[in-house]
Amino acid sequence: MHLVVFDADGTLVDSQAHIHAAMVETFTAFDHPPPALAGTRSIIGLTLDQAIARLLGRPVDGQVAEMTRYYKDTFHRLAAHPEMHAPLFPGIEQLVDELAGHDDVFLAIASGKSRRGIDEMLETHDLRGRFTALRTADDCPSKPHPAMVLECCEEVGIAPARAMVVGDTSFDIEMARAAGAGAIGVAWGYHAPSELHEAGAHAVVDEPGEIAVMVRDRRRKSA
Repeated sequence: MHLVVFDADGTLVDSQAHIHAAMVETFTAFDHPPPALAGTRSIIGLTLDQAIARLLGRPVDGQVAEMTRYYKDTFHRLAAHPEMHAPLFPGIEQLVDELAGHDDVFLAIASGKSRRGIDEMLETHDLRGRFTALRTADDCPSKPHPAMVLECCEEVGIAPARAMVVGDTSFDIEMARAAGAGAIGVAWGYHAPSELHEAGAHAVVDEPGEIAVMVRDRRRKSA
């Protein structure tokens, strides 16, 4: 059996416009200079309080907690705007469908999004039922802590060494390595491929079809 653990933002869906708009509105409401898009991209993947604290350059404190709550309300309000739609990256739907069709492959999501956010993403893109395990910011410590991966592995009964984490940020790669899982970076997301290699990625792929090939190779070797 095999497990493929996907990050969400920047790996499955291109959500940067929505995230950045909510972040800019939040920082403005609290009289902080809004981050540039590059700044927002740099923290996507972290749990929200850690992301805001990093952008502010300080630890999580009372105001960061207030900003986190404000951001969540703003994010869900902005979701009604068509321009905030977060599409699947090209080839992702086909990849998920192919992998979910194998009896010996489990799929999971490990994301810094809230459980509500993941549920909405799965509903929007008709992906419900494809993922056996879900871990979010509501369930585990922020990446790069390995808990999300380890709990997904435990839920499906697979050793981390037989799991593959697929993500677009250094946080995903560091989480995978800390858990003892395979670490696969994707070049279409929010951190540069060089950052993924520096974080310890075993490979960085340019398109989703390469992940399908990796999984087929793993299945063939273990047959």
